[in-house]
Amino acid sequence: MTTRRKTAVSRLLRPAEIAKVFQALAAKIVPKPELEFSTTLDLLVAVVLSAQTTDKAVNLVTRKLWQVCRTPEDYLRLGQEGLEEYVHSIGLYRNKARSILGICQALLAEHGGQVPGDFESLVKLPGVGRKTANVVLNVGFGQPTLAVDTHIFRVANRLGLVKEQTPEAVEKALLPKIPEEYRLNAHHYLLLHGRYCCQARKPQCGGCVVAAWCRQRAEAPETVTVAGSSRGGH
Repeated sequence: MTTRRKTAVSRLLRPAEIAKVFQALAAKIVPKPELEFSTTLDLLVAVVLSAQTTDKAVNLVTRKLWQVCRTPEDYLRLGQEGLEEYVHSIGLYRNKARSILGICQALLAEHGGQVPGDFESLVKLPGVGRKTANVVLNVGFGQPTLAVDTHIFRVANRLGLVKEQTPEAVEKALLPKIPEEYRLNAHHYLLLHGRYCCQARKPQCGGCVVAAWCRQRAEAPETVTVAGSSRGGH
């Protein structure tokens, strides 16, 4: 007989519980981006490069890249082959280099060479989707947006903050629930909690500061029985 742990919560957290979750996360986590950057253009380029790649790998690349590229014109002077030489260690580097050059062309043609600070303009740039735009708005422009990546999607559903099937649905359902005093930094609280504690395969529940409110943990069976053997389960 096999007893499987529930994968979806049946009850969402109440507003008072959500406030406690963010209070606990804020007391534990320094809401600081792990991507290095100096300007909003740096940030936009770094976020484009970071898709399916670690922040550490991106930082290694951009430290060298930004010695020669500080403006859109600098990237365009490098061209596709020149940019690829700097970013070739990054996954999907050819497509990302193409997107960065397209972004720079659009910035010069439509925005005076500056990164725009509104969602609609950002998502019109080549290679910029909803998540990238929200990261730039949050980190670069200090706007209380929520960029839902795989970590935030997982944590939000596990905790019982929301029960949604897509990143966009999580964003739209969760953002209004977050107390205003935590909304600006909510992206980093959830992202870093997911990256270092509430991991996909081996969540560190013993050291979790929000375990007391986690609906998946509360609703999971105390034991998991597999092929006649019993072991503790989360």
